[in-house]
Amino acid sequence: MTTNPPISPLISAEDLAAAMDAPDLKILDASWRLGGPNMRDSSEAAHIPGAQFFDLDVVCDPDSALPHMLPSPQEFGAAMGAMGVRETDHIVVYDDGGLMSAPRLWWTFRVFGAERVQVLDGGLPAWQAMGCPVESGFRTPAPETFTARYRPELVRDYEGVLDVVTGQAAAQIVDARPGDRFRGEAPEPRAGLRGGHMPGARCLPMSELYADGRLKSPEALRAAFAEAGVDPAQPAVTTCGSGVAASALALAQAVLGRDDAAVYDGSWTDWGGRADAPVATGPA
Repeated sequence: MTTNPPISPLISAEDLAAAMDAPDLKILDASWRLGGPNMRDSSEAAHIPGAQFFDLDVVCDPDSALPHMLPSPQEFGAAMGAMGVRETDHIVVYDDGGLMSAPRLWWTFRVFGAERVQVLDGGLPAWQAMGCPVESGFRTPAPETFTARYRPELVRDYEGVLDVVTGQAAAQIVDARPGDRFRGEAPEPRAGLRGGHMPGARCLPMSELYADGRLKSPEALRAAFAEAGVDPAQPAVTTCGSGVAASALALAQAVLGRDDAAVYDGSWTDWGGRADAPVATGPA
């Protein structure tokens, strides 16, 4: 765990506006919708000046049947270099929903070694509420070199989570899906998945982390973690439907001082799609 992180996980719209002239500032729009349209067109029509669009479903593992799984370090580095991003840059990520999918890209950058990466608190709505400008049409960036350094401690796969479930590894499993899906009372949005949760997991829906599209105060976040029976000061593996909302849990834990939460990349799409994976239903 990094006790004194070099940069806050969040940046306000005010602070971003003040930093817009910095030569090493790189901004990426990670807007995404489950089962919805590709967001590139809407991003191209209106985005923060200088931003590039990052497609979670394009910059991913092309050989995986699971959605938007992490690409290889080489693939990620090549994609970021083409976008004009270096691993040493000040990177700000945002989305058009406030804080919906940007945490996934924040986590991805950290997995591949970028240390100066922040999420715009409140996203594009917060930027526009300040009266800050947007632009249309993407600029063509000058190519750069992004040297990816993979950090496996921030990622879990099925076997790694199974080790936690069976007591072979120590960590809290925290699930960001809504409570009815966690309990197995509501169907999963992706067909063919069993309902329920990993045995021993705790439910902390992503919606409990936000107020008006922004991350809640540290005091309110601590209360939400406590209500879910989770200690944010202890190691955690976060999960959700496919690894997007799980990244928001990792972001919230980082805001509270622990920046080493591991995200289950395949999350319930992987676990619930396996006939041999142990599944619990009902409350935690």
